[in-house]
Amino acid sequence: MLLQYFGLHVDTKEAIATEALLIAFAVFCLATLTLYFLIPVLRAKKIGQTIYELGPAWHGNKQGTPTMGGIGFIPPFLFVMAVFSVLYLIKAGAQSASLLIPLALTLLLAVANAAIGFIDDYCKLLKKQNQGLTAWQKLLLQLVFAAAYVAMMAITGNLHTDITIPFSQLTIQLGWLAYPAYIIVIAGFVNATNLTDGIDGLASGITAVVSLFLVVMAVMTAQGSMGAISAALFGAVCAFLLFNHHPARVFMGDTGSLFIGGVLMGCAFMAHMEVLVLIAGFVYVAEMLSSLLQIVYFKLTHGKRLFKMAPLHHHFEKCGWNEVTIVIVFSAVSALLCVLAYFATK
Repeated sequence: MLLQYFGLHVDTKEAIATEALLIAFAVFCLATLTLYFLIPVLRAKKIGQTIYELGPAWHGNKQGTPTMGGIGFIPPFLFVMAVFSVLYLIKAGAQSASLLIPLALTLLLAVANAAIGFIDDYCKLLKKQNQGLTAWQKLLLQLVFAAAYVAMMAITGNLHTDITIPFSQLTIQLGWLAYPAYIIVIAGFVNATNLTDGIDGLASGITAVVSLFLVVMAVMTAQGSMGAISAALFGAVCAFLLFNHHPARVFMGDTGSLFIGGVLMGCAFMAHMEVLVLIAGFVYVAEMLSSLLQIVYFKLTHGKRLFKMAPLHHHFEKCGWNEVTIVIVFSAVSALLCVLAYFATK
């Protein structure tokens, strides 16, 4: 890997930490340059966001803001991961290629979900409205790709069917039930990251916190591949935040948010940290649950609402919080959840 060129042994925590730093910096620089030149192109091509009519009224001024910004950080992310993989194979030899299988499958999961997002974004542009693919179309595709990922991880011997209960040494063996459970969790979490991308800087800010946590965990557990991909994600979303903080100059679109969900879930399964990622990323989960609860409550009560508006960040907007405050608070809560996830391993 990269660090062998710097005289560091690849299995040491120091090597993994330094390598993660280099990868994050490389992706950050490449993504920043890409977005800098891409945003004017998106604006010139009128690839702008159509604002949801039933959303907060003050979101109207976001109409036309360039979207599909995920295409600005995904290629740099993939390029650096390709360089990482090639250097690893050069130094470790072709016989060690099997060690890169979980990384490759995670990248495929992320790209597959990004493709769903790209189709959805493109349909929105064609229709000039906020909805592209229907919710059921997106969910079906996500379930198919999640099932393919779980199947390939199992076939290659990289999938665990047991989970460790947080704050204990208790392990539960799920057996064959693990497969449908994992498929649902992957699709659900990917959707959750998508729902979180609703205001300037929210999804990218939370992801920066959670991906940094994963880098730390990768270093502590000496898992180089997870350290590499989570560092790449950290660099990518930090670069995106330069252009996505309030007032946003670009939105990531479903292309970017679904890609992020795929990467995070892939990291969870690569490192057998499924429960920890759900804890660290519980803000995403809360956003999804708020939407589900709103729908169920609305139907059960024939028109009443549990929240002023869903997902959760819109509820706080309706309560008078500004976007910057919501991003700061939600990111801070994510940081606390990451600390909780860290101690859950002790």
